[in-house]
Amino acid sequence: MGKIYVFDHPLIQHKVALMRMQETNVKDFRQLAKEIAILMGFEATRNLELEQVEIETPMCKTKVNMLKGEDIAIVPILRAGLGFVDGMLELVPNAKVGHVGLYRDPDSHEPVEYYCKLPADIDKRRIFVLDPMLATGGSASAAIDFIKKRGGKDITFMCLIAAPEGIKVLQDAHPDVDIYIAAKDDKLNEKAYILPGLGDAGDRLYGTK
Repeated sequence: MGKIYVFDHPLIQHKVALMRMQETNVKDFRQLAKEIAILMGFEATRNLELEQVEIETPMCKTKVNMLKGEDIAIVPILRAGLGFVDGMLELVPNAKVGHVGLYRDPDSHEPVEYYCKLPADIDKRRIFVLDPMLATGGSASAAIDFIKKRGGKDITFMCLIAAPEGIKVLQDAHPDVDIYIAAKDDKLNEKAYILPGLGDAGDRLYGTK
């Protein structure tokens, strides 16, 4: 069973609080999303494999620990997931980036894929799926389905805010996926928005509200 990690770090809690505020502008909202992604990514990458490498310092030769390859893929769910990409790339600049695009069918309310472009070697990579909001869990579950169908195996999901309903749906659908959450909120409202939430993350990232 994948683990669920809800952050209690003071810096993350403070930055999430700023993002929730109605008066936070687009520029600050984007910057905060990037900063939170860096802080979350620091913990989510804790188990990356290391190997000993011999190097030469200005003083002598020595052995140091370095990443055993940087076989990482970052996959944002369009469009709001893009807000986390820059922060993750600050940590792992050589990571490859894929994209999954979904929309919700107005009749069935089921997520429908309209775009999916992943690295050709996705089956060999540690994959970080990014989406700021985990509400119903439908989009996250579908995106991970698409990635698995294309060979992805080692998958971690990262989100800014999650509702209990979405966590359960995602965990039931993909029990092998670790879930990293900056803030766990109370519930969904009748329109499937997270409460207290922060509104529509995509609109707030790109000024389209």
